[in-house]
Amino acid sequence: MIGAGQAGLSAGYHLRRTGFRPGSGFVILDGDDGPGGAWQHRWPTLVFDRVHGFHDLPGLPLPPVQPHRPAAEQVRAYFAAYERTFELPVRRPVRVRAVGSRPDGRLDVHTDQGRWVARALINATGTWTRPFWPHYPGRASFRGRQLHTADYRGPAEFTGLRVVVVGGGTSAVQLLGEVSTVAAATTWVTRRPPEFRDEEFGPELGRAAVARVDEAVREGRPPGSVVGVTGLPVTPEVRRLRERGVLDRLPVFDRITPDGVAWADGRFVPADVILWCTGFRAAIDHLAPLGLRAPGGGITMDGTRVVADERIHLVGYGPSASTIGANRAGRAAVNEIRAWLAPAPALD
Repeated sequence: MIGAGQAGLSAGYHLRRTGFRPGSGFVILDGDDGPGGAWQHRWPTLVFDRVHGFHDLPGLPLPPVQPHRPAAEQVRAYFAAYERTFELPVRRPVRVRAVGSRPDGRLDVHTDQGRWVARALINATGTWTRPFWPHYPGRASFRGRQLHTADYRGPAEFTGLRVVVVGGGTSAVQLLGEVSTVAAATTWVTRRPPEFRDEEFGPELGRAAVARVDEAVREGRPPGSVVGVTGLPVTPEVRRLRERGVLDRLPVFDRITPDGVAWADGRFVPADVILWCTGFRAAIDHLAPLGLRAPGGGITMDGTRVVADERIHLVGYGPSASTIGANRAGRAAVNEIRAWLAPAPALD
């Protein structure tokens, strides 16, 4: 298995539970220096009461949290305890470079720490290591600072600066709210008008979001954003930002100049910083030698199984790219692999 975030740990739990032996039957290769998955890299000002949903890993509930303590610290401790409790065979830091096929039908997993051979592979690498930077004319000419959500460490470094925040997702709104308290000016731009949702996020809306993404991956298209289906929740914080005028959004600019951003109609906004809250893409480049991509640009899936190669399962990808979805996907992938490999799951 590749990846020890929520999806990887969930799959590891089910591998142990269904009889795969740690070490000889399965290993978990993780590229990070310690436990925590992508959560350990979240910005320190993301405290737990601002996290939009977090579900327990199977078999071990999340201990009581401190609402105003950084989510990264608490989730890191929880994941570390989970690995210890179930004695999961996590090897780290191990960075997977490429996965290819052997003549005998097994998989070659090439890493910076050597090579592993496997009959099946669960990929749980998530998206955090692949921030998406859209291209706009003039981006290279900008004299100020450009950073992505993945680089954000808190609002203090934006004090007194003019900041353009790009993106229409939940993270964009959160970071815009923080930065606006210290910046000289903030400008929010999005490709489409944001759709705010006043009603509570319930099961029906959740099922609609999952179904939309599931349809995309079954057709071999790249999975889209859940926010595109569910909209942005109107929280008390969002209401405060509206009252302050922080959420007075502009359509995205047409080009970037050395000193700011510009529109074709002549509008110009000066900027010292452009903060790209433009999302992430699936971190699956290491699977390229297997030729899994469909003509639509994505990977055609049937549940967690890759249609083009039944040895490969993707968890935390597409419809399972959520904390509860990752848990379910881990169990489903293990059940399918167990049936496919029966009666001999152990690796050589």
